[in-house]
Amino acid sequence: MSDDNINSNESEQQTHLIFSYGTLKRGFPNHYLMQQLMDQNAAVFLGPYCTHESYPLVCGPYNIPYLINLSGSGNRVKGELYSVSTQGLARLDELEGTRFGHYERLPVRLVEGGREGNDGNGAVSVAAVEAEGYFANRSLGEGLWEKKGKVGMNEYTEYEGQEYVAIDKRAKGVCIVDEIASFLSSD
Repeated sequence: MSDDNINSNESEQQTHLIFSYGTLKRGFPNHYLMQQLMDQNAAVFLGPYCTHESYPLVCGPYNIPYLINLSGSGNRVKGELYSVSTQGLARLDELEGTRFGHYERLPVRLVEGGREGNDGNGAVSVAAVEAEGYFANRSLGEGLWEKKGKVGMNEYTEYEGQEYVAIDKRAKGVCIVDEIASFLSSD
């Protein structure tokens, strides 16, 4: 077997830690994709996790949740951690519209179950896990945060999920990035 084939096989078998805070979580509309990946052994649920740092989490048009890459603002966000294969990651990237500038997959530090330990001196003693999450594209994130009055959530719950409009229920042929830009420019 050539080195190219070995490297190709290794990259296909590599797993990625993905933090889900919105519609990909269990019980939410886009979890079907995560479930398909788990059924195909292309993903594994690792449990509830929370961001180590605070980030804004807001809902935009169609009640789509957006984690915004402004560390230190907002709240520590609750979600779920999955180990996903490279092939599964490509399917998640497609759903999240990374190619079209909707979301971007960026590093995020997490702690298990949202726990924080204390070593007696005020320092956090729970080990942080390095993962990736889907953040609002940088061209949209700060505007969404400002449009929402810099008030965010610490968790996307069933309450917000009730107002979510699935992709197949939205206007056809309309780019979500354009809709967000229009939302941001409206009064």
